[in-house]
Amino acid sequence: MSDTSSTLDGEPDTPASVPLLAPADGVPDVLTTADEIAAAAQRLATGTGPLAVDAERASGFRYSSRAYLIQLRRAGVGTILVDPIPTANDLEPLAEAINDLEWVLHSADQDLPGLAELGLRPARLFDTELAGRLAGFERVGLAAIVERTLGLELRKGHGAADWSTRPLPPEWLNYAALDVEVLLELRDKMAEELAAQGKTDWAAQEFEHVRTQGPPTPKPDRWRRTSQIHTLKKARQLATVRSLWQARDEYAASRDVAPGRVLPDAAIISAAIADPTSIEDLRRLPIFGGPRQRKSSRLWLDAVRAARALPESQLPPTSQPFTGPPPINRWSRRNPEAAARLTAARAAMAKVSESVAVPVENLLLPDLLRRLCWDGIAPSTDDLEPAIDAFLAAGGARPWQRELAVPVLAAALAEAAAAPTETPTETEPGPTEA
Repeated sequence: MSDTSSTLDGEPDTPASVPLLAPADGVPDVLTTADEIAAAAQRLATGTGPLAVDAERASGFRYSSRAYLIQLRRAGVGTILVDPIPTANDLEPLAEAINDLEWVLHSADQDLPGLAELGLRPARLFDTELAGRLAGFERVGLAAIVERTLGLELRKGHGAADWSTRPLPPEWLNYAALDVEVLLELRDKMAEELAAQGKTDWAAQEFEHVRTQGPPTPKPDRWRRTSQIHTLKKARQLATVRSLWQARDEYAASRDVAPGRVLPDAAIISAAIADPTSIEDLRRLPIFGGPRQRKSSRLWLDAVRAARALPESQLPPTSQPFTGPPPINRWSRRNPEAAARLTAARAAMAKVSESVAVPVENLLLPDLLRRLCWDGIAPSTDDLEPAIDAFLAAGGARPWQRELAVPVLAAALAEAAAAPTETPTETEPGPTEA
């Protein structure tokens, strides 16, 4: 085992790591029946301490974020592997056994939504990835943290696999079991690290935030994230992208297939440019002429025609509408004072980040900082610190974050307001306005 002490100047020197190639007790059989789930729940109830949890999804293969394998481990019980596909309606005994426990996960926000769909929700949480960030670790992947703190080499290799595959290959199950093999020991080491740095309470607040925040809200106009959409300049072309994207999304959701496997983004862009008027025209385009796409030709052509039939008033704007501040590169022309505030605020937060060895994005969400500087609080506001604190609290900042950020941000905004601001001239080059 390696020395678990860290340094704020970088990664510590550690002895050569020991490869962790297989679970100490072997790979357990995957539970696939209601009776097996009930028996496992009884065993877990007899264990002690926190519960190590991991889930394997099929991102890139399936539309949903559902879990296709659940890995559990508790002291006195060992590792349990659950197939939630045939047992989705049989997990109540498992929920009763584990929902009151502290769960230990790595990157918990990735797995909690899919587990919640199955009725599995932790009463308390310890996130080892987030703990690594708060501890100032430069690398926070599971393998990197395990090697640094436990001196073990956890080899990765199947995380991006299609976990909806049945039966699951033995080497995949070995990989899955190893993901929770040392998670409980890692939790204790990271708790010691956080305590040594005086960050236990910070971590507790962050873990509770992750536990309770729920799944992220879908962003509006997700179709605008289509690859290479920036090459299109006409509103009618964008309408075609939107129509094809929506048709693809509905088709993918109905069959639980990743959208990119239904129709690649490149095909959507090529159709928007070519504007085919017949199935024959469509099938001459790259990808659309393939055997899989030919079966859906009518669906794609109808989407193109729907976009073509839209009146001008219903076409999407050529630039993405902003619900908050504009892109930062436009601030200096549209609001020089806000640009100065942001520059000062960023510099102040960078200093705080360095002093406490926490990444600046974990100190305060970048979007929240931008909103504060754009039009959130006027620097002339009486009682600037309470006003900033209230603004950040409304934006979801935790108490420990506000305690660190509010004083330095108040000083930075006041300093920026006192400094003269250069207003760009009409001849000064600048980005094109939206």
